[in-house]
Parts: sequence; structure tokens; C-alpha cells
Amino acid sequence: MPVSVISANWPLLLGMGVLMLGAGLQSTLLGVRATLEGYPPLVTGLIMSSYYVGYLVGTRIAPPLLRQAGHIRVFAALAAVATAAVLTQGIFVNPPVWGAMRLISGVCFAGIYVVAESWLNDRASKANRGRLLAVYMLVLYVGLGAAQFLLIVSNPRTATPFMLVSVLISLALVPIVLSAQQVPERATPSKVRFLDLYRNSPLGMVGVAVSGLISSIIFSMGPVYARLSGLETNQVAAFMGVSILAAVATQYPVGRFSDRMDRRTVIATVCIIAMLAAGSIAVFHEIPHALFLAVAAVFSGFALTLYSLSISHVNDKLEPKQMVAASSALLLLNGTSAAVGPVLAGGLMAAFGPRAYFVTLATLAGLLFVYDVWRKSRRGPVPPSLKAPFVGSQPRA
Repeated sequence: MPVSVISANWPLLLGMGVLMLGAGLQSTLLGVRATLEGYPPLVTGLIMSSYYVGYLVGTRIAPPLLRQAGHIRVFAALAAVATAAVLTQGIFVNPPVWGAMRLISGVCFAGIYVVAESWLNDRASKANRGRLLAVYMLVLYVGLGAAQFLLIVSNPRTATPFMLVSVLISLALVPIVLSAQQVPERATPSKVRFLDLYRNSPLGMVGVAVSGLISSIIFSMGPVYARLSGLETNQVAAFMGVSILAAVATQYPVGRFSDRMDRRTVIATVCIIAMLAAGSIAVFHEIPHALFLAVAAVFSGFALTLYSLSISHVNDKLEPKQMVAASSALLLLNGTSAAVGPVLAGGLMAAFGPRAYFVTLATLAGLLFVYDVWRKSRRGPVPPSLKAPFVGSQPRA
């Protein structure tokens, strides 16, 4: 990719990287602090799920805001509200306030994602769009992964880390606001029926839903599982850090394999590896800590590719003119299932203990594997000539 393309978009990429430091720290901080406050896992799950409810709202209200105020103003306004929400969480430590502020955070971050991705899509050409979005996703994953280690330098029992999150979100505004660039108005996508998408690609649609469940459980309930399992703050940070950063290493090679062979086979392989990794931690919960981190990294590194694989499989069955509308529908499906994930895992952990965290994840991966095998028996593979290129993508919720 020409350096000029990166340099032309550096304010947005830098701003999103700093923003992900704040977002990643906020999610882990809430999970850890909730366990320190003695909140039941189900209550914590409800708090964390509020984010995904807000996310669904944000994806609906962001396009009209962009048409009215423009990308930079909307980014600044949403970041400011997100800053106020996290500071409120630091001041009022109780579940109802945290849930309400978590919902507001979801609205804000969903809108920010819409701003960022419509900005990049406008600046990119057909020749470099995939690579530019891959760089964008790399920035997001590195920011989220590095954020976990900020928990080590702050005391989660105090308001200090909440203020640190606020500072990071505020700093993310600086390169964006100082940039004079302004992308064109964002067109509202046409509607598409979920039933039609499911008929075209049943496995892709189910994969998008399952990936929403898995990713929301990892990001929201991972810190809760770690604390309930007896890990200290620095160990929680290491667990979440390696879980997120592992996905940086796996996206490209997994995507390359899926471009060269039947994506359904790759999805099935990823599910088997993820299921075995999660299941081994659930069964052998007394394994050495270093081995535990390695196996956890294997699980998340593969499990977090399911969204990219699933949307690529859906795109294989679509005409180019359908992809924008389909993308909007897939984001909605992913966000809806993500809202269920923390409540599901929280309820099971409350009933059966922290081990239910990896049991739940292994079960979800196993169920998707079974559905994948069934679908392969019902329909032939997509011809290589009709396959759309793989683009690594993070579950936006």
C-alpha cells in the first residue's frame, strides 16, 4: 500500500488507536471492579450487556447525525459523551448507574465506528481498500490488547483508572479535530431482509451470530472469569492482553487459507481448535499459568477470526450491489447476539462457578462446528471464481 494512503489517514488511525486504549481498559476495569465490589456474575453480565444494547441504538442514530453535522463534529461529540459516561461510573459505583452509563458508551462507540469506517471507505480505492481496512483493524486490536496492561499501573479499587480512561478518550479527539479533512456525506444503506441473507448463506449468518456471542463473552466476562478464578490484577491484564493480541497473529493466515479452500472447511477447523482449547482449560483447570495463557491465546486467536470468516462467506454469495445493505444487517445481527452473550455467560457462571466461562465458549464453538458439517452435507462449496476476497474484520460490537 502506498505510504501516502496511510499518511493521508493518520489522524483517524492515531485517534482510533488511542480511543481503543481507553475502550479496552474501560471494559476490563468494569469486570474487575465488579468482582471486587462483590457483584454476582449475572448482575455483571447485565451491566456489560447494556453496552451492546446501546451499540444497536448507536448504529441507528449515527447516519442521520453524520448527514446533519459531519464526521469530525459527530466524532468529537460522541467522544465527549463517552468521557462523561466513564467519569460517572468512577463517581457512582453501583449497578444501575453502571448499566446506564455502559449503554451510553455503547451508543457512543457504535457511532464512532460508523464515522471511522465511512471515513476510511471514502478515502480508499478499490485497489487499496482491503489493505487500508486491514491496517485499521490492526490498529484496533493492538490498542485493545495494549490497554489491558494499563490495568497494572492503576488501582482498580480507586477512581484513578476511570480517570485514565477519560484522559485517553479525550486525547483521541486531538488528531481528529486538528485534521482539516472532511469526508462526504454518508448515504443511508438500503434495507435487506435477514431471511434472504439466511437463504443465501445459512452458515455465514449463524457464524456471525455465534461470533457475536463468543466475542462479547471474551471481552466482557473474561476479566470476571479471571478474577473469580483467583488471578491478581496483573494476571488479569496478561490474560486479557494475550487473548486479544493473539487475534492479530491469526487473522491474516486464517484468511489466506479461507481464500484458497472451502471457507466452510476453514470455519469447521477453527471451531474444532477453539473448542478443544476452551474445553481443555475447563477440564484441566489446574494447569501451569504459562500453559494456561498459551492455551487461552490459541482459543481466542482462532475464535476471534469467526466473524471475518463468516462475513466473507456471506459475501461469497452476494452481488457487489448487495454488500453495503448486507453489511448493515450483519452488524445488527452481530450486535444483537453480542447483547445476549454476557448475560448467558454471567448466568451460567453464577450457577456453576467460573469454570462455566470456558465450558460455554467451548459449547458455542462445538455447536457451530456441528452446524457447519450439516450445512456441508446439504450444499456444495462456492466455486473459486465466485469467492470474494477475505478482509480481516473485528466484530464491531
